[in-house]
Amino acid sequence: MSEFRKGGPVLFAAMIGVGCGASPIPFNVLPAVIGPIHAELGWSFLEISLGITLFGVVAALLAPLYGAAADRWGVRRVAIASLLGFAATFALFAAMPPSRTAWYGLWLLVGLVGIGSTPVTWSRAINMWFVKNRGLALGIMLLGTSLAGILVPQIAQAAIAGKFIGSGWRGVFPTLALLPLLVAVPLALWLFREPEVAERPPGISDAAGNLTGLTVGAAMRGFRFWVIWLSIAMVAFAYGGVFINMIQIVQLHGFTPAAGATVMSVMALGILAGRVITGMLFDRFWAPAVLVPILLGPALACWLVMGTAGSMTQLLAGAVLLGFAAGAESDLIAYLAGRYFGMAHYGKIYGLLYMPFGIGSAISPAVYGAVRDATGSYDAMLVVAIGLFALGGLLPLTLGRYPEFGARQA
Repeated sequence: MSEFRKGGPVLFAAMIGVGCGASPIPFNVLPAVIGPIHAELGWSFLEISLGITLFGVVAALLAPLYGAAADRWGVRRVAIASLLGFAATFALFAAMPPSRTAWYGLWLLVGLVGIGSTPVTWSRAINMWFVKNRGLALGIMLLGTSLAGILVPQIAQAAIAGKFIGSGWRGVFPTLALLPLLVAVPLALWLFREPEVAERPPGISDAAGNLTGLTVGAAMRGFRFWVIWLSIAMVAFAYGGVFINMIQIVQLHGFTPAAGATVMSVMALGILAGRVITGMLFDRFWAPAVLVPILLGPALACWLVMGTAGSMTQLLAGAVLLGFAAGAESDLIAYLAGRYFGMAHYGKIYGLLYMPFGIGSAISPAVYGAVRDATGSYDAMLVVAIGLFALGGLLPLTLGRYPEFGARQA
């Protein structure tokens, strides 16, 4: 518990920073606005989804650079600057002309400035404050995205109804831009910092106070890096599209958009439970073994949400299974990056492992949207997702024991 006494305030600030950042907010906004934009502008689901695809790909490609910046200049500077940039660019959607070029350009801009407000940066500090309770601490940090998943769809629906700034889908963006600006930034300025050398728990520094671990080159030369990379890519590609299109999936079963928002909130509760429970299990058991049953659950979930005749109970059960697995995967990246590669170059390595997560999550909605446009349903893609979830869950079993880093390694 001494880790939580020392690092608790930092962990709280990081949790809120993650929740108000560019990781959860865009992906929780799009399900609420995709229908209204389609109705107002006549754009296809694929065309609308390509915006989040562009954002995700650009952000993922920049993740190693932001991670390297956090390694060099510290998480606090990078994360706060990125939160401010994200708030400013996200609000610009309110003034967007009815142009696909403007839509894509704004998503590109959000990706350029926002990736530093995601777990790519925040998790570095949490890994430095926590060792024995690292899995639980990372799970708590990532609860921020779960809180966003619960609150953002409801705020977005209220904003569309005109209860905040403006009305319609345009009012959603400036309303939610207030979260990083007025909540996360002040809290980070007050509470967030990285530990001094004397405050670090045993196991992450050598006798001279240098962080231990592999260089980027050494990590990439080993098979473990690529096993983790491929597993993340499979699960992210399977999950991203079903999450973004969940409200549309619910409507295909004959329910209202408001019911879809409720399903999204239940999925967010599943993510919340997945992060905390998975984090605790990671601290007690070998993480790859923990993942197998968790990532097989979404295969069943994809079957539950297929078709057009499912009950609300069936859809909610699928949402819980999908959410729980999504929470586990987010924990997986940060936890395994620290355990298998150390902290000396954590930001750069995490950034490289975030790339398949970001790119897979970004491309997936467009593929799901294309399948919907071509066939009238998402079922064909959901069948593919079943196989991807299964393979992605089994691959980490090949990783072997956690290495020990006794000195700074080249």
